[in-house]
Amino acid sequence: MFYRELGVNLNDIKNIITSPLFNRLEALKEHRARLIDEKKRIELLIANVEKTIAMMEGRIVMTDKEKFEGFKQKMIEENEIKYGKEARKKYGNEAVDASNKKLMNMTEEEYAALEKLTAELNETLKAAYETGDPGSELAQKACELRRQWLMYFWTDYSKEAHMGLAQMYVDDERFKAYYDKIVPGCAEFLRDAMRIYTGIKE
Repeated sequence: MFYRELGVNLNDIKNIITSPLFNRLEALKEHRARLIDEKKRIELLIANVEKTIAMMEGRIVMTDKEKFEGFKQKMIEENEIKYGKEARKKYGNEAVDASNKKLMNMTEEEYAALEKLTAELNETLKAAYETGDPGSELAQKACELRRQWLMYFWTDYSKEAHMGLAQMYVDDERFKAYYDKIVPGCAEFLRDAMRIYTGIKE
């Protein structure tokens, strides 16, 4: 059953297939579409691995453009493994796929700008934390820089989604570890600053 493959729990599967609104033909078409997407993703991954093997064996020389395309694909693959399940559950497949597509379309110049923005964001966040005030000018600047950073991946912006993500930085140990590596306690500080930035208190 493909619902199980998608991580849907058994009780929910039972409710889906016993519902009078359940359409087996539509469900199979949806499953086929997902399988085709997965097949394309795997084929691209295999092609990238084969190119890398050939390059390491000296049979071909990859262009900088090919290396960059492979690098972006690897980023997506690693992100899917680490956070894909949670992201798709929280934001939906369409939003995650759109984000991945935006990353794949990113130019080398845009990626360089993103790297520069990431460094500025982390430095600003660290300096803001040292003030101890999530409402400070520096803290609010960090929130704005974070919004700019997100727009390299998001197709649409909403304060609610941004605030939800900031809360996840605290709740999810993987995100918390990333931000607390900048400075211990940074995840909670950013969440508190974001509450002021978005005007969303809870």
